[in-house]
Amino acid sequence: MTSETGLGVYLAPAEFVDSDHPQVQRFAAAAIAGADTVQQRLQLLYRAVRDSIRYNPYVDFRSREIFRASSVLQAGNGYCVGKAALFAATCRVIGVPARVGFADVRNHLATPRLLQMMQTNLFAWHGYTECLVEGRWVKASPTFNATLCEKLNVAPLEFDGVQDALMQAFDAGNARFMEYVAQHGAYFDVPAKFLLAEMARQYPHLAASGPTLGSALEDDSAA
Repeated sequence: MTSETGLGVYLAPAEFVDSDHPQVQRFAAAAIAGADTVQQRLQLLYRAVRDSIRYNPYVDFRSREIFRASSVLQAGNGYCVGKAALFAATCRVIGVPARVGFADVRNHLATPRLLQMMQTNLFAWHGYTECLVEGRWVKASPTFNATLCEKLNVAPLEFDGVQDALMQAFDAGNARFMEYVAQHGAYFDVPAKFLLAEMARQYPHLAASGPTLGSALEDDSAA
């Protein structure tokens, strides 16, 4: 949908992309202070979400709050879908249509602790953000904060506000890092009920054993 009528749903607040939440609005306003263009504002919002919210895959995958933009902002950490929802919410705050996209990715450099928890290096329904820039949908993944990237020997993923910025394929040593395996499309809001069921189906050990709660990935001893 690229018509003005069809774009309304990508500008309006949603249950999880809750762009009407006061904290989300204040966060967005502070991030874009001094920016003159939409492109600059998108760059600043992306970096604010990427680096202010530490990547934490050790969340409770039975809780809907891991998907909610305002909850992720309040926690100061979150996993990919929650961070994508927050970036989408901040885009909507400044009047840029945005939605949450999903893909299966293979992480070739996952830490031993993360591999032990997931029991695979295939991460189903990885979340990223799509925003409408100059009439086309542009993908951006604010998942990995800069300090984590430094520990993983990967250059931080930058978003210029115009071109796609998907997960890094290689690290600084040219070793395989992230690989996109399958795309699942984009949604105006996080399909939380479906994702909770899908996570339980694909990773039943997580549902059976309960959450493996922990701090951000960069705190892993091997990271």
